[in-house]
Amino acid sequence: MKATVRWHQDVSFVVESGSGHALVVDGAPDHGGRNIGPRPMELILMGLGSCASFDVVTILKKQRQPVSGCECRLEADRADRVPAVFTAVTMHFTVSGEGLDPVKVERAVALSAEKYCSASKMLEDAGVVLSHQVECVDTRTP
Repeated sequence: MKATVRWHQDVSFVVESGSGHALVVDGAPDHGGRNIGPRPMELILMGLGSCASFDVVTILKKQRQPVSGCECRLEADRADRVPAVFTAVTMHFTVSGEGLDPVKVERAVALSAEKYCSASKMLEDAGVVLSHQVECVDTRTP
C-alpha cells in the first residue's frame, strides 16, 4: 500500500492513495489552516469506521442477511498532552434491513472487532480502548 502527501499551502496538503484517490487535508484555523479539508486525526477515525463497517456489511451479506443500511458513528477521546493520541474510541453501529437477525448483527460487529478489522487491531495494539454499541433496525412496515 502506498500514498503520497504533497504540501499545498499553509498547513493544507493534497493526499493521494496508491489507488489514485485524492483529497485535501487541512489543519484547524487556530493552527494556520483554512478548514478546507478534514484533519489528519479525523482521517484516522474515519478510516477506522470505514474499515469496521466494510467488515460488518460483508459478514452480514455472506450470512444472507437483508442488510439495507449501515451507519457507524464514532467518538474519540484524546490525550491531554502532545502527542494527542486517541485514548478511547466508541463506535455506535446502526444496521438496518427487513427482518435482520439482531444476534447475527451483534456477531458481525464482534467478528470485525475481534478478528477482521485491521484498523481496530492496530489501534488496540497501540493502547486505544475500543468499545462498540449496536442498534439493529427492522425496516419492515407493520
